[in-house]
Amino acid sequence: MADYAYTEEHIKSLDWKEHIRLRPGMYIGKLGDGASPDDGIYILFKEIIDNSIDEYVMGYGKKINIQLEDNKVIVRDFGRGIPLGKVVECVSKINTGGKYDGQSFQKSVGLNGVGMKAVNALSQDFVVQSFRKGKTKIAAFAKGELVHESAMMDTHEPDGTQVTFEPDNTLFPNYCFAPPFIEEQLRNYAFLNTGLKIYFNDAVYHSKNGLLDLLTHKTDEEALCYPLIHLQEQFLEIAFTHANHQSGEEYYSFVNGQFTPQGGTHLAAFKEAIVKTLKEFYKKDLDPSDVRAALVGAIAIRIQEPVFESQTKTKLGSQQVGPEGPTIRTFINQFVKTALDNYLHKHPTTAAALLQRIQQSEKERKEIAGIKKLSSERSKKANLHNKKLRDCRIHYNTVHKDREKAMIFITEGNSASGSITKSRDVQTQAVFSLRGKPLNCFGCTKKLVYENEEFNLLQHALNIEAGLEGLRYGKIIIATDADVDGMHIRLLLLTYFLQYFPELVRKQHIYLLETPLFRVRNRQQTIYCYTEQEKQRAMQQLGKQPEITRFKGLGEISADEFKNFIGPNMRLKTVGLQRDTTIHHLLNFYMGKNTPERQQFIVDNLHVEQDII
Repeated sequence: MADYAYTEEHIKSLDWKEHIRLRPGMYIGKLGDGASPDDGIYILFKEIIDNSIDEYVMGYGKKINIQLEDNKVIVRDFGRGIPLGKVVECVSKINTGGKYDGQSFQKSVGLNGVGMKAVNALSQDFVVQSFRKGKTKIAAFAKGELVHESAMMDTHEPDGTQVTFEPDNTLFPNYCFAPPFIEEQLRNYAFLNTGLKIYFNDAVYHSKNGLLDLLTHKTDEEALCYPLIHLQEQFLEIAFTHANHQSGEEYYSFVNGQFTPQGGTHLAAFKEAIVKTLKEFYKKDLDPSDVRAALVGAIAIRIQEPVFESQTKTKLGSQQVGPEGPTIRTFINQFVKTALDNYLHKHPTTAAALLQRIQQSEKERKEIAGIKKLSSERSKKANLHNKKLRDCRIHYNTVHKDREKAMIFITEGNSASGSITKSRDVQTQAVFSLRGKPLNCFGCTKKLVYENEEFNLLQHALNIEAGLEGLRYGKIIIATDADVDGMHIRLLLLTYFLQYFPELVRKQHIYLLETPLFRVRNRQQTIYCYTEQEKQRAMQQLGKQPEITRFKGLGEISADEFKNFIGPNMRLKTVGLQRDTTIHHLLNFYMGKNTPERQQFIVDNLHVEQDII
């Protein structure tokens, strides 16, 4: 064994900003360039907004002004303002902040006082200004270093705090804020804080009915089985309904105004409480999967000292509503049992429609039971002979532990799957090969989908037949050719996932693989280009009529080359939903019956490729 030196000089102490900049992932998750809603720049944005929201929750300030100018964000609230003697410390000294005083901030989003310091350390420019009782003070920083601190000055501005920051482009190279992602964040803040007005550039976000407004925005009224059920008390609010045109579950969960896309103890209790209450109300032994099939729900809870599973607060881990309160499970179960039972007794028409939808799901489940058994046997046989799925080694020992590290490429045909199979990392990357074009399953029953061999084999490979809990891969990557047929197959696969497993999309498990369209090379250098513009620049760079290859299919890319495109620098696009999009409308427009609107959309967006060589 090698003898490595280990002495006092190897022990290092980092100050607060050095540690944040050295390990940013601990504070904001992944860095990213702004192309995905969970990229770090949006966590920075959220951390600043959270402080302003906390002021509103405590009863101070009824509006928040936000401006986005290129990559600079300005947030002005009208709360109490940071105490002027502590402006610098509150944004630059760990373990300093008002969140440690339980009387000043109750049921706050953040309790550890790190958020604003992380924004400061990860910004190339950060300016905080506090307005308080006719006085103001400004402090300016660069990458966490204080560069200017003003004296206290008189002001006529109302109380509050203004923060201006611009993320550090050395940590977030080529980043850009996408307004739709910010707008979705702000819309959620408005839904969770009724009465608050949020001004963003030229738009205003405001809600009177909380989660009722949220689900009204997220769903298509014509596709609902019955009117939205909306119930609330001081610290808990729920809303839900069942949809006609989907079979998967769809949830939106929040804690202290914070969106928790990964759910947690509150969401688990909510799902359990609905099933338990409906079984008791109808006096029937309903199957939980039938109750939750096609359910669209939202829950918002406010608790003291919430414990999240990471600094980015995507999943709640708390078991109690407060230090001396009941468990979250007990609290939610008691509320739902009383409030929902009362509601259904008062609304018999809704109660009848709800039961009818559950019974419809039960009928569908029983109809496909035999088909499912037969298709499962076919799936196991196909997997046994390795004809469709080339699995990764990570699953030979475990299914759940390392799921996030595992990924599966869904390819079309043997040629493309062969190239990826030869060049993949067999430890973490699996390959599933489609045969021909999949079924357009929009409007199809689950029974028909189970009878479809391709989709049946796919859902068996992913292990999602019983829900997302058994999902075997953190990333499901659609890898199709860059031609018309490839785009069509991509749409058919997305239709399948959105129709039956929308949570795969909402929880950002679905990705699109980007591979180069062109290879431009001479004897000295090879450049891979993803756009026509990149190709033109490469041609100019290499000069003297370089050799140009247009990759129309993934099978045309050799296995040796493919290693460059599915390795550490792999380019992926996250599949998500735009802010004003409902799944039914989206699928009906693109995959339903042809309409004049869709024809005009195709004409307006038609792109004719011209190879310029």
